[in-house]
Amino acid sequence: MWNGRRYHSLDFCLKEKFGEKLYKLSLDGGMTCPNRDGSISSGGCIFCSGSGSGDFAAQRCENIGQQLAQAKALVAEKYQGSRFIAYFQSFTNTYAPVQYLRELFLPVICREDIAALDIATRPDCLEDDKLSLIAELAKIKPVWVELGLQSSSDRTAELINRGYPSSVYPPVVSRLHKAGAEVITHMIIGLPGESKEDMLRTARFIANAGSDGIKLQLLHILRGTELFNMYQRGQAAALSEEEYISVLCDIIAVLPEEMVIHRLTGDGDKKILAAPLWSCNKRRVLNLINHELKKRNIIQGCDL
Repeated sequence: MWNGRRYHSLDFCLKEKFGEKLYKLSLDGGMTCPNRDGSISSGGCIFCSGSGSGDFAAQRCENIGQQLAQAKALVAEKYQGSRFIAYFQSFTNTYAPVQYLRELFLPVICREDIAALDIATRPDCLEDDKLSLIAELAKIKPVWVELGLQSSSDRTAELINRGYPSSVYPPVVSRLHKAGAEVITHMIIGLPGESKEDMLRTARFIANAGSDGIKLQLLHILRGTELFNMYQRGQAAALSEEEYISVLCDIIAVLPEEMVIHRLTGDGDKKILAAPLWSCNKRRVLNLINHELKKRNIIQGCDL
């Protein structure tokens, strides 16, 4: 057990590594994605609202110093600590020339109030010079790199317009480890056409690649996205609360016990969330997940 929990939570990990719970400051580095700007395709992934999963990031128009101050103000009521994780969240945060990235990341990671740097990106946007930069940054403070995999199925990848084959992912995880970074992998539960077996296959694929952490995300159907259009045409559906919790517990059972689970569900922008509406009550969902884990006597890694 991890402080009484049946899974290796981020909260436990932070207290173990840093001696305290740290809050993330969500930032926007001013980049886009190769499947939005026409390099690979346009329009982005079918579930993306246009914010690059940065619905809660600081405003793009502000410089990084102003963004940090703004992000601190957003968490001030919940957190009175003095150290934070700088989280470059919006879009693909290595999709720029390496000199731009150095000038963006280096001043942030050197700040006294920043305990770690967290960079969200794609495995096909980590060329040699960017991996060298990550190695340079990792010598200063911990660096986390979040990879948007979502599914190990290339059929699903094509459907969601991800823009790269799954074969790209495992070697990049290895190279990031050699650079001294920790890897966190994003997985979406409930993608169109995927069965429970498909989702378990993705979880095992992530584990076998050696990812240090995982973010398990419920598929949110947001208005204004291609996924919403598919939903209206009956080509995509939202999981029920019971379905989600059941498959999530099955996934936890096949994850290695050392892997940190950074997220069990997710927050969709309530202003544009079409489905599933049950996900809006996050506290209730987390309580139900913990109840189901206990009921089924599931502890992370018990089915390995």
